Amino acid sequence: MAKRSEIERALADLLRPEAFRDYGPNGLQVEGRAEVRRLVSGVTASLAFIDAAIDAGADALLVHHGLFWRGQDGRLTGWLRERVARLLAHDVSLFAYHLPLDAEPEFGNNAQFGLRLQLRADARFGEQDLGFIGAAGPWRTTQELAQGAAQVLGRAPVCVAGDRRALARVAWCTGGAQGYFEAAIAAGADAFVTGEISEPQAHLARETGVAFLACGHHASERYGAPALAAHIAERFGIEHRFIEIDNPA
Repeated sequence: MAKRSEIERALADLLRPEAFRDYGPNGLQVEGRAEVRRLVSGVTASLAFIDAAIDAGADALLVHHGLFWRGQDGRLTGWLRERVARLLAHDVSLFAYHLPLDAEPEFGNNAQFGLRLQLRADARFGEQDLGFIGAAGPWRTTQELAQGAAQVLGRAPVCVAGDRRALARVAWCTGGAQGYFEAAIAAGADAFVTGEISEPQAHLARETGVAFLACGHHASERYGAPALAAHIAERFGIEHRFIEIDNPA
């Protein structure tokens, strides 16, 4: 058993949320019971995830996508009321870390996604140094990289192959980081892997020759929260469970 306040302090020390300009609050978003025996991790604090975690006996939740975002009007109505009401009714805490979880060099989304793609970063790029870049590892071509990503994720990525050059450097940034493509090109990438693609990236890939792979926002960010939660659970001697709520995005 661990105190909620101790877990909160440990997460803050590890993730340093104060160092990031983010789209919403990082840290404890909903305060539940003071003691934690079971920590449940997931990607997003959806109602389906919250209900599944409560059924699993969670005392606290750790997610990447929390409840509160810049631009919301702040009223607890509709879907937001339902999610918050569930947490309060069952006295369950919610911890959420967005950009700090992307950037953390060992347990974060980018680090864990790179690990599964057999990529190791030797440099950072982009706004707030969120992008990772390193040698192409075992991947000699964009086709091989796309096939490897499909095998890891269980879904084929959207791939714009560029000029089909041999790969020397691969850049990546999970989630909705398609806006980092130009920074990845400037950093010397031969291919860029992320979660989403928007209209401009296909043209940039064709015109610059740098390949662009979109693996799915949710699919690319399934690894950071459970890795971090497992680390915290081991540190404090509490239980941990990861709950996957399927999302086609």
